[in-house]
Amino acid sequence: MDTVDATVEKLRVQCLSRGASGIQGLARFFRRLDRDGSRSLDAGELRRGLAELGLALDEAEAEGVCRRWDRDGSGTLDLEEFLRALRPPMSQAREAVIAAAFAKLDRSGDGVVTVDDLRGVYSGRAHPKVRSGEWTEDDVLRRFLDNFDSSQRDGQVTLAEFQDYYSGVSASVDTDEEFVAMMTSAWRL
Repeated sequence: MDTVDATVEKLRVQCLSRGASGIQGLARFFRRLDRDGSRSLDAGELRRGLAELGLALDEAEAEGVCRRWDRDGSGTLDLEEFLRALRPPMSQAREAVIAAAFAKLDRSGDGVVTVDDLRGVYSGRAHPKVRSGEWTEDDVLRRFLDNFDSSQRDGQVTLAEFQDYYSGVSASVDTDEEFVAMMTSAWRL
């Protein structure tokens, strides 16, 4: 394992020690740090951001991480690629059941889940705030979707965002059998 891989493993362990939402929370935090909307961070921004979260990298580690995920030679790391690398590896069984749940939601088959897709699968009519008139059924579905939407809460969830969400959950479930049973029950697969 080279030093960058070791650094990524160190960050992954620190993120996962924060519970099921560790990597997803890190993704949201990085997106807030990305003030110019470039979807990238330089080594200094990476170090300062991680330090705010109590995750420590020295200068050489931060520079190595940036170099590994620098797509255009600018000296900055690409956030999406970096966050994907941080996700803990999952078994094929876990990946398959996550993909099956996503496919159930993605009624249009376009690779993106939207409120329109959810309308065909779930109903929010029984939600207390819909019954009281405070929210519409679409409001309920949008808020449900926001749980998985890790980027700018744009009302669209990609398979990668869905996997990011479940990678944190997966890390807290010991066996493939338990994870598959949980997903199968939760999504009625």
